[in-house]
Amino acid sequence: LKTALKEPNTVVLTEEMVKKYFGEANPINKLLVIGSENKTFKVTGVAANPPSNSHFGFNMLISAASNDRLKEGIWLNNFMFTYFTLRSNADVAQVNSKYEDLVTKYIGPEIERFMGTSLRQMREQDGEYGYFSTKLTDIHLHSTTQDGIEAGGNVTYIYFFGAIGIFIIVIACINFMNLSTARSAGRAKEVGLRKTLGSLRGQMIIQFMAESMLYSALAVVLALVVCYLLLPYFNLLSGKMLDMQIIATPSFIAGIFALIALVGLIAGSYPAFYLTSFSPVDVLKGKVRAGMKTKGIRSLLVVFQFALSIFLIIFTLVVYQQIQYMQEKNLGIDKNNILVLQNTDRLGTNKDAFKNALAQQAGIEKMSYTNNTFPGINNTTVFKASASDQDHIMGVYYADQDHMDVIKFELKEGRYFSKDFPSDTTAIILNEAAVREFGFANPIGEEILYSSSGSGMERLKVVGVVKNFNFESFKTEVRPISIRYTANANNLLIRYEGNPKDIVANVEKRWKEHASNEPFEFVFLDENFDELFRAEQRMGYIFSIFSALAIFIASLGLFALAAFTAERRTKEIGIRKAMGASVAGLTLLLSKEFTKLVVIAFIPAAIAGWFISNQWLEGFTYRIEVDPIVILASGMVAVIIAWVTVSYQSVKTASTSPVDSLRYE
Repeated sequence: LKTALKEPNTVVLTEEMVKKYFGEANPINKLLVIGSENKTFKVTGVAANPPSNSHFGFNMLISAASNDRLKEGIWLNNFMFTYFTLRSNADVAQVNSKYEDLVTKYIGPEIERFMGTSLRQMREQDGEYGYFSTKLTDIHLHSTTQDGIEAGGNVTYIYFFGAIGIFIIVIACINFMNLSTARSAGRAKEVGLRKTLGSLRGQMIIQFMAESMLYSALAVVLALVVCYLLLPYFNLLSGKMLDMQIIATPSFIAGIFALIALVGLIAGSYPAFYLTSFSPVDVLKGKVRAGMKTKGIRSLLVVFQFALSIFLIIFTLVVYQQIQYMQEKNLGIDKNNILVLQNTDRLGTNKDAFKNALAQQAGIEKMSYTNNTFPGINNTTVFKASASDQDHIMGVYYADQDHMDVIKFELKEGRYFSKDFPSDTTAIILNEAAVREFGFANPIGEEILYSSSGSGMERLKVVGVVKNFNFESFKTEVRPISIRYTANANNLLIRYEGNPKDIVANVEKRWKEHASNEPFEFVFLDENFDELFRAEQRMGYIFSIFSALAIFIASLGLFALAAFTAERRTKEIGIRKAMGASVAGLTLLLSKEFTKLVVIAFIPAAIAGWFISNQWLEGFTYRIEVDPIVILASGMVAVIIAWVTVSYQSVKTASTSPVDSLRYE
């Protein structure tokens, strides 16, 4: 296998691809036609299917010797990644420090040759070119590299969701502690009797802790079953492909046992030490009143529960507001109703005939060829104003004369490209950010120098200025870009009206008429732009689920405590009712204590929610401000949930006949 990809036009297939193209036959030395250029490759090896969590998610590997661009020996050909192994004691930081010598020796001269500027000048204009190494195990979550082999994750979201998971476990543990101490009278006599018979406190602590760990173990088993059942829905929601195979790994099993022990200790420690602290004499004389000494602690735990829940509500609402803002913000272009066909070079000489055929189709309004795939700008290079030696870094893409009618950005001054101006092959259009970058007071007619090869500088005349439009992430400012004219590009943007399914069907029909052997591939431009904030959208969905779960668990605990409190105050309620108190008044009395706790919880939750939300929003250049109404509304939601939770028990107790209440004890 070490020599399988040594020669040009050789390919290694995965087992899945072998089965797809050759069935059960031996594929070695057989030929396979690949790509739009219909190149023939010889199969020289078979690789196992990469696992789903592999960084190298490939179907086939083509030899590097097959790529003509690599034969050019140009260091600026930076379209490939290089992987290498280091000695076990090697320092990655030290390796990275060595790259600057390579950049100076090899990259610097090529920047001068192809871009008409020096490496130093480019860096002074905030441009950068260099190399760096990242550990393979760090790439997925910690690499900042754009357009990597595999889409990376975001370690921040793991921290967020991990913290929420801990919050929910803590809330559940608080429920367990609250209910254990609140119902302590039920086991106080057991403790007193066992102490009288000679049981040691340490033995009883171990018993209570063992019970807590047993509950924890049963909860873990139930959680694994629920995970198995809900995992497909979670994958659909999160856009991931997680599976349950991880539960068989030693690290996961060890983590599960550690979790059982930790949760058991946290949830069971306080009840165990509290229950075993009772004096057997006091218990047997009936002097122990269940939970009376722990009322303050129970109240503090309820405050903590609802503070976490209110914080999650605040943050979830802020995430949804930011997503809504990004969806509704005027981008400066109209991304809707645009179909994008990539790689129309597969049409060959039929490109013009294909476009003309589409022009006759109902629902097709306008079409434009461009070399760019939005969002983003594929090419960034160095320009100079003709009257200055200063370098300016600017994005550039090519489009035809119909591009403005399709994208619908707004022309601020000057004109757009036109067939009436043959000189537009040397024309250029700037956005407002580019005008500011060059410092032009009157940009129309200004000349810009541009070098894309070693054949000298090309002089371009500014004929128009378009208003800034968002073509990249909302986390970055609109940067300087320019548009150059071309009548020959490989991406066709189609603006349409009507049913998109009908449009796609008609376009595909025309495609097959002009390129019957080529696959028909398309995307919708608005879906491409939506991908810019898809991660935030998914995070919002998951946060809303976690928030609802946290509120539900906290409410369960509050419901049980309300039942316990109502039971403890049955005699008091009977006396008040006999003295003329109304059901509404008694309900308010019983609910007031819990309402007060939720209001107290709101204060730290509001502060934390405001701070954390602003920290998250700072990652966006275009963002909302945290609305105080959102914070207040979150508090009101929590209060209403608390009222609803305790109202049943309160009304039930307040409605009891005073005779029955006074007979209670």
